[in-house]
Amino acid sequence: MMPEQNAIVSATIRFEPPLEEALEEQLRRERGLSVVLDDDRRARLDPDDPRSPGFARMLAELSRQRMPVYLEVDPETEAVNRLLIPHVAHVTGVTVSGGTLDVELDRSHARHTLRLENPGARELEQRIRESHETGSLILLVEDEAHRVIDVRAFTPPPDWPMPPFPPPPPPEPPLLQPSPWPLRQVPLILDKLGHLIWPWWWCYCVSQDTAHKAFAAMAATTCNPLTVPPPCIPFLYPDDGCWARAHEMCRLMINMGLSPRKVWIDRSAGHQLHVSTKNNPQCYVEWYWHVAPTLCVHGPEFWQWQTMVIDPSLFDAPVPLATWKGVQGDPGATLTDTGPEQFWHGGGTDPTYSASNQILAQYRLALQNRSNQLGPPPYANCP
Repeated sequence: MMPEQNAIVSATIRFEPPLEEALEEQLRRERGLSVVLDDDRRARLDPDDPRSPGFARMLAELSRQRMPVYLEVDPETEAVNRLLIPHVAHVTGVTVSGGTLDVELDRSHARHTLRLENPGARELEQRIRESHETGSLILLVEDEAHRVIDVRAFTPPPDWPMPPFPPPPPPEPPLLQPSPWPLRQVPLILDKLGHLIWPWWWCYCVSQDTAHKAFAAMAATTCNPLTVPPPCIPFLYPDDGCWARAHEMCRLMINMGLSPRKVWIDRSAGHQLHVSTKNNPQCYVEWYWHVAPTLCVHGPEFWQWQTMVIDPSLFDAPVPLATWKGVQGDPGATLTDTGPEQFWHGGGTDPTYSASNQILAQYRLALQNRSNQLGPPPYANCP
């Protein structure tokens, strides 16, 4: 995939004439709607293109939320052929394997790839590595398979609202001398004594029925992929944004009187988390990490309890930790349990839910944009 020569990346969007409620009537005009972007570059929404009403709604919402846009336009007619939403991010990791550059972003858990043999790839690689080395901000554009097609250095316009970014990682703790042998046994002793305090945990857990009702309540918030009305949760876009979905689900479950926690899964060295899904046109998604809420649930025997994962992006019911881990394709992946307050992968909170709301809004639009151009999920080509 090489950079599109007729592409426009813009941080500002406005319509000529101004967008009105009678969208279809405006599009039926001889030239359709004109979109004015950075540096007064223009694109046109073709009234004969059935995707144009969807393009107009996407552009209007991106403009309202002051998010950037990537447009591919016909060089002769200036008509929009494709619309994508760039990532505004810093590069936090770069690795090369088999001719592919894997890119990690601070505001994404998805795997982003650049095929180095493609024309123009070396220039994109240079921009990616510069961001990684200097901490500079970029606009990274990728297709629906998360293949990088454009990378540009990004200086936000004046008064442009910056998206939420994770806090810097905490400093490495100092190395401590090993404890004397008796002290090293304390964690093991406490674990052995754990059965003596099980009644407290048993009272804290919920029934299987309550867990299933909680899952159903979360799944019921899923977005209509063509309209994505807030505050729906975009479970049908499993590609990215899991930490915001998990945070919103925890908020809803806490409001239900439940006590959710979160489980984070991290890939092992040299692997990716790989999940089959009918909600991506490629029939799978790949992640560096993933997170979902959990509940402590009674069972399977009367005096037992287990941790169940609530993840409507992957399942249609609560599942045990082992099942949740197993579908992600990396037996060596590690699980980490945290409280519901941790928001970012590396730590940090979002007590007002403002960051999670912004991230959910971004991936609602990603779902709507995909559905407008490729059709809504699930995709019939997936087994």
